[in-house]
Amino acid sequence: MKLIRFGLPDQEKPGLLLPDGRRIDASAFGSDYDEKFFGGDGLARLAAWAAQNAASAPTVDANARLGPVITRPSKIICIGLNYADHAKESGAEIPKEPILFFKATSSITGPNDPLVIPRHSRKTDWEVELAFVIGKKASYVSEADAMQHVAGYVLHNDYSEREWQLERGGQWVKGKSCDSFAPLGPFLATPDEIADSNNLKMWLKVNGTIRQNSTTAQMIFKVPQLVSYISQFMTLLPGDVISTGTPPGVGLGFKPPVFLQAGDFVELGIEGLGESRQVAIAAS
Repeated sequence: MKLIRFGLPDQEKPGLLLPDGRRIDASAFGSDYDEKFFGGDGLARLAAWAAQNAASAPTVDANARLGPVITRPSKIICIGLNYADHAKESGAEIPKEPILFFKATSSITGPNDPLVIPRHSRKTDWEVELAFVIGKKASYVSEADAMQHVAGYVLHNDYSEREWQLERGGQWVKGKSCDSFAPLGPFLATPDEIADSNNLKMWLKVNGTIRQNSTTAQMIFKVPQLVSYISQFMTLLPGDVISTGTPPGVGLGFKPPVFLQAGDFVELGIEGLGESRQVAIAAS
């Protein structure tokens, strides 16, 4: 299945993207895509509901805003420098084990909502990433069992303010957590929709120029490794988002570096997970 949420900010309704391309309103299903939904039998019940009701369910208007594909999760966990070439362009060593950092859940926004350049920002950057959503509580999970805890995959642009991330002291979170810095979507694809999450083409353009062009096969630490590894340090709850890192081609890596300004537009996509587009605007 491909899950969507649509409607005005903070008023989103659950929906589905059907194989024929039609988007339907799944409000009658009776549950939003939240921790309770993923932690119970929500996906199975939704599939059963769709089998009986998809043909007659209301169609979502083609111009309707798409919201974040899930409700606000308990946490967003990101993996730093998970592509060797990106580590190199960042001037960092290739990590021997996953680098973890958090991104504030208040940064989540819809896939095509504006990117708000924060006040006083000088180095706002882009990062196309594969993210996945936890579907079952995970603590001390083995790699062999890890995929039982994955509910699905989603496209994520892990926006970063590099000065605040790297030059202002402290951890990376302050440069990762600004409002609008985590567009998720356009949809969440359940694992049966993705043949191999470790071999997906991914790309990103800025103002129509390709900047990132790679594949998830280049990830140092793969999805099962990440679920197992992170669960040794904290309990992963249903609905939690894990973002797996970005390939080379970020603005920080150019010589001289290139960063986003109001009026720029960013387009990105991952094979099987659709595309998104954000236009940069200045914070009010």
